[in-house]
Parts: sequence; C-alpha cells; structure tokens
Amino acid sequence: MILGAGAAGLFCGARTAAGGKRVLVIDHSAKPAEKVRISGGGRCNFTNIETSAANFISENPHFAKSALARYTPWDFCDLMARHGLTWHEKTLGQLFCDQKSTAVIELLLEELKAAGGELRLSTHVSGVARSDDGFTVKTDAGDISAHSFVIATGGLSIPKIGASGFAYDVARQFGHEVLTPHPALVPFTFTGAAKDTFSELSGVSCPVDAKAARGPDFHEALLFTHRGLSGPAMLQASSYWRESEEIEIDLAPGWSASEQLRADKASQPKQTLSAWLARHLPNRLAQHVLTWRGIPSGKQLANLSAGDIDAIDKALKRWRVKPAGTEGWRTAEVTAGGINTDGLSSQTMESKHVPGLHFIGECVDVTGWLGGYNFQWAWASAAAAAQAIAQS
Repeated sequence: MILGAGAAGLFCGARTAAGGKRVLVIDHSAKPAEKVRISGGGRCNFTNIETSAANFISENPHFAKSALARYTPWDFCDLMARHGLTWHEKTLGQLFCDQKSTAVIELLLEELKAAGGELRLSTHVSGVARSDDGFTVKTDAGDISAHSFVIATGGLSIPKIGASGFAYDVARQFGHEVLTPHPALVPFTFTGAAKDTFSELSGVSCPVDAKAARGPDFHEALLFTHRGLSGPAMLQASSYWRESEEIEIDLAPGWSASEQLRADKASQPKQTLSAWLARHLPNRLAQHVLTWRGIPSGKQLANLSAGDIDAIDKALKRWRVKPAGTEGWRTAEVTAGGINTDGLSSQTMESKHVPGLHFIGECVDVTGWLGGYNFQWAWASAAAAAQAIAQS
C-alpha cells in the first residue's frame, strides 16, 4: 500500500505493480499529483540532465547517490518517449514537457493502471498500526491491511494543495528522527527601509551570483518584489539560509567593477557615473546603487576618487542583505529537512526500525535545487522502494 498520490507515490505504485505485487495508492485529495500540475508554470520541469548528489541538500550528502545512480533522468525521458511526450531543455539542464503538465500526470496514471495498480482518492487516513503480517491503515472507508507500507505524502510546502506533516507523524510513531522542516526554494521578505527600497524596484530583474553563508554560489536571476527578493538565485539561496544570516549578492557577476571603472575613467573621463552604471544594470537599480553609497549620480568618472571606486565595487560585487524571513510554506516549492536518512536504507528507502515501511520523495531529508531535481528524486526514490518491495 502507498499513501500519497503525488509524483513519488504514483510512480512507486506503477513500478511496484509492474513487479507483480498488488498495489493500492490512496490520497486524501480529490485530484492526484497537484504539485505536478502546477509545476513549471503548467509545463512540468520533470527532471534535470545535470542531476548528481551534489545538487541535493541533506544531513548525509551521500544518501541520495544510490537511488539517483540506479534511476537516471534519461530513464524517465525514455518513459516519456514511450508515451509520446516530448520535451525541451530550457536552461541549466532543466527539461520541460512540451505538452501540459497534465500529460505527465496522465502518464503516471496510465502506468499505474496498466500495471494493475488501484488508486483511491478522497480517502482520509486516521492512523497506522503494525499487524501480524504487516500494517493496518485506518481510513474513513474502513481498515486496510498491507504487507508493505510506503509513505509518499510529501512535506509542508504549499498547504493550499493539501500538504501536511502526516509523514513526519508516522515516522516519529515508528521511532524515526525528524529533522526540523523548513521552507525551501522560497522568496525572501524584508522589513523597514529595505522593504521600501525593494518595493520601489519591484519587477526589476538582473543576473547575479548569490549565496547564503553555508551554500554555494548560484549564477541565476534576481527579481525585486513588493515584499523583498525572489527569482531563481534567491530561491536557490533560500534552501541554505537560516534566520538572522546574510545573503551575499554579486550584481556584476563575471567581471571586475573596479577594474572596469578604472579603465573607463581613463578612456571616457567625461562619462557620468549614472550613465556608466546604466550600461551594466537596469536603470532603476543603477540609481538605487548610487543612493545606497551616497555618491552623486552626475559625478563624472574623471572625478571619482579611489574611495569612490572601492565603494562602488563593494556595492556591486559584495552587496550583503539580511532578510527578515521568507514567504514561508505558502509559496515554498519544497520542504527542507524531514525524516533523518540515518534511519533509512539508501538502497531501498526502507525503515531500519520497521521492516516493510518505506519513506520516499519530499518527506525524506533530501532536498534538491531548483530546476527539476526534486522530481528526479521523486522518481529515483520511488524506483528504489518499488524494486525492493517487488523482490520481497
């Protein structure tokens, strides 16, 4: 039995049934795979061809390696092709379905049905207990017995589509540690003067390098919003960010602002600083950079002091901001933290405490970067559990 009819649950059900096991997938929602439906602006960024364990955050950075190696992005592409679906690479290895995301949902449902699996929606679970031959799951439609039990109910992100902490409750019930879940791939919010400034810049976007204190550099776009900072670069940094920490942003990625300023000061001394900045940044942002540093926008490059050049370089290359927080679960694309992998087998996703109990997908402490990585983890972890159950 599989609890959760999302990407991981449906895929695990299909592969387990294809392995010769009777499979029932249940979910409290009236519609399956809502995260798939809304992903990628309705186009479903279903995987990333650059997938490796390095693209995931976990207390155990090695845990995801086994599952990811045994079910690759190309394996899911082959499945897409068998269903007549096509795709394109948008950027940075991200693959998007050319058809609507509903086509990917139909693929998952067709795979489950063709393999003989059963799906029950609008079914609410009130409890899980061990039994002599496996598990008893209490639902509003009666008790269900199962030899193996897979939890694929996801995390806490996007509660409006039914997210809950049920997986964590079951994990704790059976002796697993749950690492504190927190929103990931989520925009930052600010208060006070910073919020006012960013609100004035709302809609402005530019390429940056951005990093949280404990994370890598992400070279992607930043977007100013009425509440703070968003865009792919900020979403990526948010997965590594912790409260009260700063985010470091390079508004001039790939080039030296100080070297360029000195060169242009020599070759174009009458150019104004505002005109120079407007060549490299969106105009509205350029004016704010000068305001932050208190340098007159009409100042000519010839009149810039060494201190001015250093101040501008710092403003562009080492801009530090301290978010007040994030937009939280409402807009977070995924959940970071979750069920500690120390209690799970990386080969089978099975509990080390309770034979026959498996946890897959987002509820596990494996969180992917933005760009299809989390769907690849759903496919790979589901495939690992399905193979183990089919062979049991």
